Amino acid sequence: MEDTSRSLLERLRGPSSAECWKRWVDLYTPLIQGWVRHFGVQESDIDDLVQEVMSVIVEKVPRFEHSGQRGAFRRWLRTIAFNRAQLQFRARQKADRDPAETVTELVEPCGDLDQQWEREHDEYVTHRLLDLLRPDFTDSTWQAFLRQVMDEAAPAEVAAELGISVNAALIAKSRVLRRLREEIRGLVD
Repeated sequence: MEDTSRSLLERLRGPSSAECWKRWVDLYTPLIQGWVRHFGVQESDIDDLVQEVMSVIVEKVPRFEHSGQRGAFRRWLRTIAFNRAQLQFRARQKADRDPAETVTELVEPCGDLDQQWEREHDEYVTHRLLDLLRPDFTDSTWQAFLRQVMDEAAPAEVAAELGISVNAALIAKSRVLRRLREEIRGLVD
């Protein structure tokens, strides 16, 4: 992928490629689907609503400025998803609950729901990015990373298991973590 020193969010805000947008869509579509489900959108309308949200994101992400506040990007994204769902509710006049009550919970930075969504967002994005990054690494590099980071195995133990040097195990872990940090910067605080 070109310009891997910049985060995915930075690449989307600049002159981005179709590959960057594909990665973003692959990363966020399932999360946005879950959010709009939570908003009470009918199952038959979810894919259409996700497409509307994606259209707004494509239009607005180049102008998105990260405020530096924790959770700024995910609140911005969640607000767009909620606003599109609210428009759909109004158009169909089928709201099962009062959307005005929910919007306060969703965008208020210190509410319980907001904190839960921040945790879920960060965990989801991290795991999903790891899935998307997996093909970029050899099996040996990936296994060394997983054993050290996910299983908390000692580098010497991993090196012995994989038949590599301790230094190679440490370098493998570092390479994967560096790529993850590059991709995730701005998306997860």
